[in-house]
Amino acid sequence: MLYAKTTPEQKRVALREGLASGTIQQFPGAFNPLSARLIEEKGFNGVYISGAVLANDLGLPDIGLTTLTEVATRAGQIARMTELPAIVDADTGFGEPMNVARSIQELENAGMAGCHIEDQFNPKRCGHLDGKNVVDLETATKRIRAAADARRDPNFLIMARTDIRAVDGIEAAQDRAKALVDAGADAIFPEAMRNLEEFQAIRDAVDVPVLANMTEFGKSELFTTEQLASAGVNIVIYPVTLLRSAMGAAERTLDTIKAKGSQQADVENMLTRARLYELVDYEAYNHFDTSVFNFQVPGQH
Repeated sequence: MLYAKTTPEQKRVALREGLASGTIQQFPGAFNPLSARLIEEKGFNGVYISGAVLANDLGLPDIGLTTLTEVATRAGQIARMTELPAIVDADTGFGEPMNVARSIQELENAGMAGCHIEDQFNPKRCGHLDGKNVVDLETATKRIRAAADARRDPNFLIMARTDIRAVDGIEAAQDRAKALVDAGADAIFPEAMRNLEEFQAIRDAVDVPVLANMTEFGKSELFTTEQLASAGVNIVIYPVTLLRSAMGAAERTLDTIKAKGSQQADVENMLTRARLYELVDYEAYNHFDTSVFNFQVPGQH
């Protein structure tokens, strides 16, 4: 009932243990709190909270328009609904090194298990678009150093994302990954790798966990977990998959209503009332207050 019983501190320990388990960790992207609960129910290892999804949910493009307050608030709403650890996209840290430090503490307060901070210019752009620019090495490492110094819980995961492969190639990505680990990064997120060999190159360069971003319509092929594990990847995210799936279904249903004057033809594909009530745990509220829940959940409506 209400929110998760697992504390943020326990979730951070669970994230660390999962990354050290030798089994690749799967973190689908939640686009709202209820989808985080569904991710948990389906047996995944954790929840990813995408900056692109948070921006798109507000009707905005992923170009650094969202603020720390918006991201921390929405990410906290998502994380508190699941027993799983949640990792959030913190873009470029929302400012200069001091802003990065504050961002880390706000995300700790919001219940995150970890976050990643990237080395793009501010404002940034989607990691799988062309024309990206990255900051110099000193600026990139200052961001990570500030993040690592600011955290109060040593288990809060500081992940460094680098977009330099698209600018200067895979060898530059290897060099930057090493420097970011030296600056305090607990894990590396090499963005827009083009093949498994490039993931392996990052794996060979660092001794910390490596993340693979399996986003649709991007630069990377949609590799299986087995393929990624063979290249030394420790964690895989599917950042926009559920949002795209949900919005695709919504668009098709709206088209049906417009064309046929009714949604009847699409009802069979919808989440039933009973299933929705199950996800929000309606019945548990009966044990708290029978005036809240005092009727039978219908089977198919």
